[in-house]
Amino acid sequence: PVKARFNTTDIADAVCQVLIEARCDLVLVDEIHNLNLATAAGEDMSDHLKYFTEHLPATFVYAGINVERNGLFTGVRGKQIAGRCVLIKTAPFPYQAEWKSLIATLEGALRLHRHEPGTLTRLDRYLHKRTGGMIGSLSHLVRAAALTAIDTGAEAITRDLLDSTPVDYAAESDSQDAA
Repeated sequence: PVKARFNTTDIADAVCQVLIEARCDLVLVDEIHNLNLATAAGEDMSDHLKYFTEHLPATFVYAGINVERNGLFTGVRGKQIAGRCVLIKTAPFPYQAEWKSLIATLEGALRLHRHEPGTLTRLDRYLHKRTGGMIGSLSHLVRAAALTAIDTGAEAITRDLLDSTPVDYAAESDSQDAA
């Protein structure tokens, strides 16, 4: 429990204690590209993350877009972050077995009453082209199609439904560039 008289360090210590007791061994921080070290709030957050990395026996994964170009590793605090990180650049999934497995997993999670199993796995190449191999775009497309299938009472995802379901701008522009 956090008490009203706790200062920032006391609260951080309490958070660390809870995570240690829960045996947390992985901390994932998404959207790290939004950390603006040029602001007081960004400096504070950077200091908190540094404190947690020093006091928790856990692996920290920071996920973000273009982090090396948005100033995350500049200045004193940025250099401290850079000194604690290994940058791993990611790319879209290639059209290979992993992509096909991802499609099968997504399809297996669908709970549509009239969906024919194997429909999406047979469309794996189409889905790869349509989403540029991006997991987020694929997830959005399948989720949006599933919601439409529920709303319309069709309860199945078909190629026609996928064709009429918009994808995010990045995926749409990538697929047009590839055409």
